[in-house]
Amino acid sequence: MSDDGSTNDNKKTLRSQKPLRSQAWFGRQDKMGFYYRSFLKNSGQPQDRFDGRPVIGICNTWSELTPCNIHFRDLAEHVRRGVLDAGGYPLEFPVSSLGEVTMRPTAMLYRNLASMDVEEAIRAHPLDGVVLLMGCDKTTPALLMGAASADLPAIGVSGGPQLRGNYRGQIIGSGTNIISMSEQLRAGEITMAEFHEAEAGMNRSSGSCMTMGTASTMASMVEALGIGLPENAAIPAVDARRNLLARMAGRRIVDMVNEDLKPSDILTREAFENAIRALAAIGGSTNAVVHLLAIAGRVGVELNLADFDRLGRDIHCLVDLMPSGRFLMEDFYYAGGLPAVLRALGERGLLNKDAVTANGRTIWENVATAPNWNAEVITPFETPFKPEAGIAILTGNLAPDGAVIKPSAASPELMQHTGRAVVFESVEEMHHGVNDETLDIDASCIMVLKHCGPKGYPGMAEVGNMPLPAKLLREGVRDMIRISDARMSGTAYGTVVLHVAPEATAGGPLALVQNGDLITLDVPARSLHLHVSEEEMAARRAAWVAPEPHATRGYQRLYIDHVLQADRGADFDFLVGRSGSPVPRDNH
Repeated sequence: MSDDGSTNDNKKTLRSQKPLRSQAWFGRQDKMGFYYRSFLKNSGQPQDRFDGRPVIGICNTWSELTPCNIHFRDLAEHVRRGVLDAGGYPLEFPVSSLGEVTMRPTAMLYRNLASMDVEEAIRAHPLDGVVLLMGCDKTTPALLMGAASADLPAIGVSGGPQLRGNYRGQIIGSGTNIISMSEQLRAGEITMAEFHEAEAGMNRSSGSCMTMGTASTMASMVEALGIGLPENAAIPAVDARRNLLARMAGRRIVDMVNEDLKPSDILTREAFENAIRALAAIGGSTNAVVHLLAIAGRVGVELNLADFDRLGRDIHCLVDLMPSGRFLMEDFYYAGGLPAVLRALGERGLLNKDAVTANGRTIWENVATAPNWNAEVITPFETPFKPEAGIAILTGNLAPDGAVIKPSAASPELMQHTGRAVVFESVEEMHHGVNDETLDIDASCIMVLKHCGPKGYPGMAEVGNMPLPAKLLREGVRDMIRISDARMSGTAYGTVVLHVAPEATAGGPLALVQNGDLITLDVPARSLHLHVSEEEMAARRAAWVAPEPHATRGYQRLYIDHVLQADRGADFDFLVGRSGSPVPRDNH
């Protein structure tokens, strides 16, 4: 990373000729101007804070209930110093913090709510620009969605991944090894004491999951979209260079205000195409699909599931990271991080090189000379870690509006397979069934889980990577095809078909699948087919009764009534489209 990540080399730019939005509050020499300035002076602010310097909001998702973001108080201080360095006036404010680790039923239920919090906080206050502090899975898309809707100059700063986990001399990765070791425990291969010992060694520092899970994937998307500075994705949370990046983002946002460089200038169609290709090249989380669709919807960029398959289908997975591979985000950073991946894409004509980024340079200017220090971690394009392993979009009579699968994390022998459906009507039924020794299932079967989509399990929980039946684990089975309208953790792995749309609760074909039906998964053909005649499907549909909604009041009712399906980003229907951030109505 350059010292400041900007084109200015630490020289202040001339102030914008466009009037600062904050002056509608602080530039007034009347009763209300007195009111606005006076109350802020109770913290010792001098008069020249209000004389026309850019007011920069530091949007902070710190919370003790969000362990991934626990270091954000310190990170915000480095941003503050950067804003002051550049002559701005920093004001930190809190927004909803979504902790994937602690929230029930799922943090995804509250992503849209948090995005509204961010948008309205930016819109209502005397801000000219904003620095977005985000880390845990849903805080990144929530802040990007809210800032995109407000459309004031904004720059993203991710909190960074944790250090490598370590257990008995071996590296272990958050999420990925939680899943594998919990299966080992159920199979009787490790003891409870060993299980607890691994817990203590997995999360050794501040930061988000150090695998290429959703948090690291979305931090990579921030960088690939150009809404963050180069190297944003991979610097470990406890590395001093993460603090440096935060400080330089604080400096850069002041210049972005002066240049009037807004999210709508950065989050273009070309930027989303770059992000989709980067997603494939890093073996990123399937959750990025639903988040990128939602972010694009907020800036009016036409993006759909077919774009993910068309743009990512022939992209090799270059990064050998868990859950698809061996290494962790710390190794990725030392190897060269996302700039090395973007350079590899650009050298093969797979990058929109002129896309503008937050530091004022094009994305190609940022990465054209990026080094790759470790070809084991970031493999050459000619000899990739996994060829043509981007997110695959499936369609067929079981998923008319699409479904997703992550080939890099799946078993090759299951990518073309026909099997008998073993159906679970709910999460509760699934959890009981997988431990039932009498369950009629074998390794060739296909597990099907219903009613876990955006409406059916409000928030579309990460339950799609269903645990395998205990009796099959004892036989040595380690993967089976699993199909649902749910999501799965970005740290998870396996041959798992997700985001089936329309979901079962909305009356999609998934709702009509019965035990014993044959299903064919054909990933090369991008097909998901239910072998049931149209006549039989019509009879089943006539007999189908929609389930009662999970909520009759409050936010959950609002969510159920207005959430869009997964293929449209699971955003609220009333939040889609560009809006911008005019000064609110006067209050005197």
